[in-house]
Amino acid sequence: MPGTDHAKVLKLAGRRQGVTTRELVAAGIHTQTLTRLVQTGQVERIARGLYRLPEQSFSEHHGLVLASTAIPRAIVCLLSALQFHGIGTQAPFEVWIAIDRRDRRPALTYPPLRIVRFSGPALTAGVESHRIEGQTVRVYSLAKTVADCFKYRNKIGVDVALEALREAWRARRVTMDELDRYARICRVQRVMQPYLEALTA
Repeated sequence: MPGTDHAKVLKLAGRRQGVTTRELVAAGIHTQTLTRLVQTGQVERIARGLYRLPEQSFSEHHGLVLASTAIPRAIVCLLSALQFHGIGTQAPFEVWIAIDRRDRRPALTYPPLRIVRFSGPALTAGVESHRIEGQTVRVYSLAKTVADCFKYRNKIGVDVALEALREAWRARRVTMDELDRYARICRVQRVMQPYLEALTA
């Protein structure tokens, strides 16, 4: 029944994470139904294969939700992870994600992505799962993110790494043991050591 299919699409698109084309096909809904709803403005396309109801209110981390929905293996990292944890002054317009070195580059037009390739423990260590808008979003822990910032200091700036370290330490949201552990995993122990010593001096 076309009317029933319309109602199903609107219900699914009304979820905070929206609905994917794959989910609609799995629910037995023809893609023509979705096309008609988009044409009449009842549903809007926000990314390739991802739809929602127009004018929905979203959280400040909505870009992370969209990226995680489209790329489930991705892990939010670096500037986007700092912003998520409320540390530093960075407000990136791109979503920074880490993927495995062997993974194909995601074909996502929105939100804009900054992709960093990790491997081994540098990829798998320190991953936290957070529920945002009903969706699971994987984000590196604050201590792991600080170590990553030092590893990628040439890409993001050493001042950003230092700001993150100082703020996280002052707010007592990281321990010296955590910082030392992730510095070893990210192979930046020698780089971070003088700064860690200065914090405890």
